[in-house]
Amino acid sequence: MMKSINPATGETIKEYTALDAGGIEAALVRADTAYTKWRKTELAVRVQLVHALADTLEQTTDASALLMSTEMGKTITAGRAEVEKCVKYCRYTADMAHFYLADEIVETEYKKSFTRPLPLGTILLVMPWNFPFWQVIRVAVAAILAGNTCLLKHASNVPGCALALEDIFTRAGFPKGVFQTLLIGSSKVEAILADDRIMGASVTGSERAGSAVASTCGKYIKPCVLELGGADPFIVMPSADLAAAIDHAITGRMRNNGQSCIAAKRLIIHADIYNEFKAGFIAKVNAIKLGDPLDDSTDMGPLSSRPALTEVAAQMATAKNQGATITYGTQDLPDQGYYMRPAIIEDVTKNMDIYGQEIFAPAAMLFKVKDLDKAIVLANDSQFGLGSVLFSNNENEHEQAISELEAGSTFINRFCSSDIRLPFGGIKRSGYGREMAKEGLRAFTNLKTVIIAN
Repeated sequence: MMKSINPATGETIKEYTALDAGGIEAALVRADTAYTKWRKTELAVRVQLVHALADTLEQTTDASALLMSTEMGKTITAGRAEVEKCVKYCRYTADMAHFYLADEIVETEYKKSFTRPLPLGTILLVMPWNFPFWQVIRVAVAAILAGNTCLLKHASNVPGCALALEDIFTRAGFPKGVFQTLLIGSSKVEAILADDRIMGASVTGSERAGSAVASTCGKYIKPCVLELGGADPFIVMPSADLAAAIDHAITGRMRNNGQSCIAAKRLIIHADIYNEFKAGFIAKVNAIKLGDPLDDSTDMGPLSSRPALTEVAAQMATAKNQGATITYGTQDLPDQGYYMRPAIIEDVTKNMDIYGQEIFAPAAMLFKVKDLDKAIVLANDSQFGLGSVLFSNNENEHEQAISELEAGSTFINRFCSSDIRLPFGGIKRSGYGREMAKEGLRAFTNLKTVIIAN
């Protein structure tokens, strides 16, 4: 059984029956059967259906936002924004698909030479709870436009979102088997990946989950894309617009109740402006309204689950015992639910456990540095490499950060977030491969080389 539990109340919303071996086999048969026709379906038809998907998502905005809020604690306003981003992505990517999937001519001595991206088959999507619609849509739409079919293994605490997504694809008119949800636990993933009908996998989630899937894909020689954890640096230099930097740091760290892989988890501030930045940041932290995620005025809801709250409480306790200074916001905690006050953590040293950890909660580590060189050294001293941010009005500092920060993306004078027009992904233990844009649409394709001699 799978339980959907409201993290704002701790109450069980609904229980779901997980698929047995027969149900998994039936889904694999449907996906494989659908692929034989879907791969030959004209791109124009696929594009039309993705536009229909966008329309259907838009029509379900309020219901989907409510479902996200009640299953994982996202604020209702953030839920609506998530659906809106899904809609925009569907429409933009559908409109660009003819360019992204076009043959690419290479001039040679032959009559014609080119590459053509062709689909692989059924792709398994292993997706997280923190952005339960967006993470799925941005991977599934790309794979499906390229001619693949998809099976979704969603996080076990958002089964309602998983089933709602399948229903939305069905209502949009996609053929049976093109997109299916598998209500299964993590223990079933390895056997599914081993199946010859699964041709690749995409994982968004923890380093542990990504490592497990990548290991299995390596064993069976199947491609995978990994978008994993992060401990993103957010560097602020004296030339920056300090008020803007503070605003973006708050958004970058505290959005989605602090539960985002690309959150600004390590704020690295120049010593000349450290005290001023800290004072402004704490003032903004204390102004965050913590409470019912279904209230439009709420800024921050609960953490996703009791285990999530327990884990971060243990991290914070260990950090404090090892000498870190922790300052919590002044908010009153609700009487029930898995809430945590936003916090800042100072005096963190390299020998502390928390120095190298990802904090998946509304807590930011603050570091003081003397110059940009030391900021970049500190920023790169991490096993993660997802996103990075520099606030500065010095163009030489911009170029240095772009060239030297070890991350899949660098944002200048803006908090880090995925952009539907650009590829997204990380390096080091934050994963490999790219989602979205041309690179995302081709992630699960056979880039076939073709030479026509005469």
